[in-house]
Amino acid sequence: MPDVAAVVVTYNALPYVERTLESLERHETVVVDHGSADGTLELVRRRFPRVKLVEQENLGLAAGWNRGVRETSTPFVLILNADAWLVDDAADHLAAFAEQRERVGFVSPRLLNPDGTLQPSVRAFPTPWRLATEYLFLRKIAPRSRALNAFYGAGFRHDEVREIDFAKAAGFLLRRAAFDEVGAFDEEFFLFSEETDWCYRLREAGWQSFFYPGAEVVHVGGASWRAESATLFTEQVRGHLRFLAKHQGQKAADRGRRVLLAGLRLRSLVFRGERGDVYRNAADWLRSTR
Repeated sequence: MPDVAAVVVTYNALPYVERTLESLERHETVVVDHGSADGTLELVRRRFPRVKLVEQENLGLAAGWNRGVRETSTPFVLILNADAWLVDDAADHLAAFAEQRERVGFVSPRLLNPDGTLQPSVRAFPTPWRLATEYLFLRKIAPRSRALNAFYGAGFRHDEVREIDFAKAAGFLLRRAAFDEVGAFDEEFFLFSEETDWCYRLREAGWQSFFYPGAEVVHVGGASWRAESATLFTEQVRGHLRFLAKHQGQKAADRGRRVLLAGLRLRSLVFRGERGDVYRNAADWLRSTR
């Protein structure tokens, strides 16, 4: 079985990080902490003395991943969210799958919600059109249409091995040789689209990304609209625009901006309460950064 190390980036990661690290006890693990003040550091030191704990300034998730990868030396590295945990020997299954395919640089497991239901994770690279199908509710009009659902994997059932554009980064395996060739995660993406950008660069360099349902990870995720959701959602929008500008040019980014603004205005009218406020704040940010 190939060697796999694990990297977990934490920032006020209670209450889930304990279960995360319990699922990694068979693997060399690095925790990169970005300034937790909720007891995360104390828990890691007390409960998991074998874990390598690295503290650094919070420069974003990509910076944490990069630091963690560089603290390891194994041929494969598992990146795992602090609110996600492995099911059984998922890391070994991912690595065994990748080892059989020389040009596979990224492998995504099947994600599950805590209740055991599927958490769809396969995505297509953003384009202005694909963003329109999501933010303007176009995919709701024809949920079986591939053209209107490409952004979310065109209805992929997540039950078979498949080459993909990318997948949600709650948990994934990367090959160190691909990381060394393609380069580190772009730290200009502070919290969202880091994996999207890296998988795009991976493909451009002749590597492949795969979805592999033979390994499973449970992911809690952000299910509620909390006060901090406005900042997080704005970062998601910012990530879309940066990806478009970097890989498709400023004209595509400008089209994407118009699509997103229209979609956020629409959503702020459709949804009430805190959720509507999140969309309204993101629209205000878009207008202010023209």
